[in-house]
Amino acid sequence: MTPLLNALLLQAGYNAALVAIGAALLGFAGGAAGTFLFLRKRALVSDAMAHATLPGVGLAFMLMVWLGGDGRSLPGLLLGSAVTAILGLLAVDWIVRRTRLSEDAAIGAVLSVFFGIGVVLLTVVQTMSAGRQAGLEDFLLGATAGMLYSDAVTIAVGGGLSVLAVWVLRRPMTLVAFDAEYAASLGLDTRRIDLAIMALVMAVTVVGLKIVGLVMIVALLIIPPVIARFWTDRSGRMIWGAGAAGGLSGYLGAAISASAPDLPTGPIIVLVASALFFLSLFLAPARGVVAALIRHLRFQARVHRRQGLLAIARGETIHDPLTLRVLRREGLIRTDGVATDAGRGTAARIARDERRWDVAREVHQDAGLTGRYDGLTPIEEVFTPDEIAHFDTHLGTPRPVGA
Repeated sequence: MTPLLNALLLQAGYNAALVAIGAALLGFAGGAAGTFLFLRKRALVSDAMAHATLPGVGLAFMLMVWLGGDGRSLPGLLLGSAVTAILGLLAVDWIVRRTRLSEDAAIGAVLSVFFGIGVVLLTVVQTMSAGRQAGLEDFLLGATAGMLYSDAVTIAVGGGLSVLAVWVLRRPMTLVAFDAEYAASLGLDTRRIDLAIMALVMAVTVVGLKIVGLVMIVALLIIPPVIARFWTDRSGRMIWGAGAAGGLSGYLGAAISASAPDLPTGPIIVLVASALFFLSLFLAPARGVVAALIRHLRFQARVHRRQGLLAIARGETIHDPLTLRVLRREGLIRTDGVATDAGRGTAARIARDERRWDVAREVHQDAGLTGRYDGLTPIEEVFTPDEIAHFDTHLGTPRPVGA
């Protein structure tokens, strides 16, 4: 079997299998948790949180070295990153509540300050004798090449727990994400639920540092919900669709990286997610570019068909090439531009419907009802047969001269 197939079938070694499973669980949790941020219109919070983890990595390393360890214990590094991520989240919340700055300004300030502190600390770490081979720069872009078995287990367990948390809290978080005021009216503590969403995003961010890196973890939180939004209008389906997109991105990205060791895992996962995004952008049945183009062309054909039939009913000559092509395709006119029997009959029905709509506007004087007429909707879809028969009696009544 090829190396890629081996990796996809979890036959590329224990570590590679655990990384793939962990990345899939992480991607699933990231996509599902990111859905609540996406619906809450707070996607940039994840960016601030990701950058706020960097100082924690440096401080945790120095603390573990000071206590006599080698400083490279992944659980310790993740714990340190979680502490500073919480501090960054609280800083954003405090700035928004206590100052006149908007949330995006607070996010920008916290992101830049924490990231700057983190870069300084990593520079200090590199000057330490124990820090020269620490590999902490891997937390910027992610790396799994030097990952130990215990590290892979930590990531897999963390990803699984994050997925479980999404499942348990999905209903209250969905309510708050869509309508916080309605959720509050039901007795839910919206502030605590907001913090739960942030905590879940923080957990995904921290667990994903080793695989994706803090620079790209945001993509794993935001791209999958955007993918899911292309395919559905229902929140429940969007949550699990985003999870599926994130899980597939994580699994395929980890497998591709394992099959070609020179390729970094994090960027490959993000590129796979980006590929799924572009496929959805073009091929989604409701919101995709191709579907929108097809709807536009069909609408254009309907407009030209109706205008052409009205021209036939009025005895006018049709010159527009697209109108002629549409009518010829349906057999409503011949190649020489003369209407067929079917074309004349259809044109007569269209002209009669136009007159019926004129009567409907006179009879009802209801802009809400007659305003539904767009020139293309059949009158039978708006009025009952009895109403249409009533309009026809008006059509058969001679109108006074000058009316």
